[in-house]
Amino acid sequence: MQIFNLTVKQMLMMFTLILVGFLLRKKNILSDNAGTTMAKMETYIFVPALTLFTQMSKCTVENFMENASLILYGFIIVLSAIILSYPLSKCFVRKRGDSPENLYQRNIYKYALTFGNYGFMGNFIILGVWGSDFYYRYSLFVFMIGILCNSWGLYILIPKEKNASMWSNLKKGLLTPPIIALVVGMSFGLLNLTQYLPQFMLDAFDSAGSCQGPVAMVLAGFVIGGYNLKELILNKKVYGATFLRLIVIPAAILYILKLLGINDEIMTLALIAFATPLGLNTIVYPAAYGGDTKTGASMAMISHTLSVITIPFMYLIFIVLL
Repeated sequence: MQIFNLTVKQMLMMFTLILVGFLLRKKNILSDNAGTTMAKMETYIFVPALTLFTQMSKCTVENFMENASLILYGFIIVLSAIILSYPLSKCFVRKRGDSPENLYQRNIYKYALTFGNYGFMGNFIILGVWGSDFYYRYSLFVFMIGILCNSWGLYILIPKEKNASMWSNLKKGLLTPPIIALVVGMSFGLLNLTQYLPQFMLDAFDSAGSCQGPVAMVLAGFVIGGYNLKELILNKKVYGATFLRLIVIPAAILYILKLLGINDEIMTLALIAFATPLGLNTIVYPAAYGGDTKTGASMAMISHTLSVITIPFMYLIFIVLL
């Protein structure tokens, strides 16, 4: 139960930071472009620094060989989620005809039903509850999830008339700063090159990485604060998608893994990666390319708010029933 109590504490911290970001936006304490600045700092500084430091310090040959199978587990689960998202998305956009708007709305639901906020929020929970050793294993588990999120996910979220080919997006997915940091950090760790780096550089990576979680939560609140809450709350379809995102999908994943005899550690990794609320990409990507952001904003706000309750609840079910 100690882990459950830590999970509750971490979720309350998360909610507090999201509320801070929300108030910063509503009270106009920060300018509107502060969200873009925070997002870029997360993508280009804090997450890569966290990944670099973890891989450099934890990724020995022995550690990697022992945990390499986690990459395959993560890939199989997220691929299954992608396949499942196609029929499920039609439940939310069932109008006759395949107009560009209908297809685009379905794509938003596909993304939402496939990816939770496994990165920013997942990292925040893992580090706060289980610590850096478990975070190393988590980073391997979400390796392929990150690549598919930034390739297939990017492909479906950008309006088709402004999108590149799937293969072009796959290359972009492989060249994102967090993925590059993961590969570089693993290389340094496996080749034992970390010993040649000055300690102040490692300390800088460690300190910058510690900023990732708090800034991510403030960013989530700041982005949500830019929308009309009443309009977001009244989007009824989003509640169904949120229920699937936070409860049904992770519960199904855990049940299937249990039937297959998968160990508790992998099930915990899967729970954190897939029971997290919808991330901000359904707002960021469409906004950058002129797509609709209202549905994504509704999902982000409602799922982040409810996740404060559902994530500890899902973990409690996991430790009591499974």
